[in-house]
Amino acid sequence: MSKPKATRKTRSAKTARKTKAARRTRPARAAAIRVADAIPPMPDLQGPHGIRRKGKLNSRERWNRWFHYQSVDFVPDMEFGWWNECWDVWPKQGLPSWVDNNYKGDVFFGLEQTGHFGGLNVGARPGFEARVVEDRGDKRLIVDGGGVLCEIPKDGHSTIPHYLKFPIETREDWKEFRKRLDPGDPFRVPTDLEHPIQRCERRDYALGIGCGSLFGVIRNWMGFENACAAVAEDPAWMEEMMEHLTNLTLSVISKVLPLIRFDCASFWEDMAFRTGPMMSPAAFKKLMVPRYRRITDLLRKHGVDVVYLDCDGNITELAGLWLEAGVNCMFPIEVQGGSDPVQLRKTYGKSMLLMGGVDKHKLIAGKKAIDEELKRLAPLVEQGGFIPHVDHRCPPDVTYENYLYYLHRKRKMFGIPE
Repeated sequence: MSKPKATRKTRSAKTARKTKAARRTRPARAAAIRVADAIPPMPDLQGPHGIRRKGKLNSRERWNRWFHYQSVDFVPDMEFGWWNECWDVWPKQGLPSWVDNNYKGDVFFGLEQTGHFGGLNVGARPGFEARVVEDRGDKRLIVDGGGVLCEIPKDGHSTIPHYLKFPIETREDWKEFRKRLDPGDPFRVPTDLEHPIQRCERRDYALGIGCGSLFGVIRNWMGFENACAAVAEDPAWMEEMMEHLTNLTLSVISKVLPLIRFDCASFWEDMAFRTGPMMSPAAFKKLMVPRYRRITDLLRKHGVDVVYLDCDGNITELAGLWLEAGVNCMFPIEVQGGSDPVQLRKTYGKSMLLMGGVDKHKLIAGKKAIDEELKRLAPLVEQGGFIPHVDHRCPPDVTYENYLYYLHRKRKMFGIPE
């Protein structure tokens, strides 16, 4: 892996006066990805880490080469993001006040990002109307956009709601809910694909396609206890629901895959605790592996061979089964949640790609702990196929000073120019 010296460029008045034709050919900012017009253009927001860095490769080339164990100019510089509370706490510690959301954070800290094709819908449609049912002093009883009756704090701080009732609790509920999962719904794919396709063809960042979820969304619609009970006591019903979701996903993505060359695909599950998964490996192998396989086979038929899985908690018991199912990249690999990128690579070798794995608690602990954590991961980075970043959204318990130190040390250690 080549590690060039870091360079920094600033915009000059001459650069700002480039001709219109030149601007049309200029690559999109790596730190301000815009996909299918889902994100409006941002003005140039320059900060100490917000200046675009240039290498021999663009962000898309770097992503693809890195995940195919080929040489790159430097390790992809990516992060998962930050909890919203950071934007309340960090300005008091020195962060400019205009940095008040994750998008602006990506710009300010100068991070590369992948994009996801906008406009596809493999979820419940239409969604439920969110409404307040009752005011309870410092809390509200609401029905959220997923149809769940729950209690939430009024002040809006990030916490798990107190769930009271779910839209799917019986087979009769499922029959009614299934109407919101119609694969033939014409609004699941944008009616006009010409403009987004043109945008995607000009991209210089890695573009992914979302493939939804087989268990995570069912758990959201049923509740944890109900979903786990269905796996154990009525597996035929769970299989019916997963089969419907599989067919829905295949129907939607098959309309777009022939039109665009995607760099990756993604699933979301969040089906594990610190102690292990929410279903047994045997049940996972029977219910989920064959259905994942049908989706990943279609993806690979269209050249998409990096398929990543977003799952918190301890994924150790299921990681090999996901790999068997064609899902070959684990993310975000929560260390305190029981997962470890070093152990996953030791077990599965280079067949398993990795993103995340930097223990957020080390950033809380301080500079010495940050150095030790990055040194622990350094041999893994040298092997390739692993993008090191914080193992979930960064919490406000991490000081702004420690976060800047972490970014600086990560970039210096892994040859990433600032």
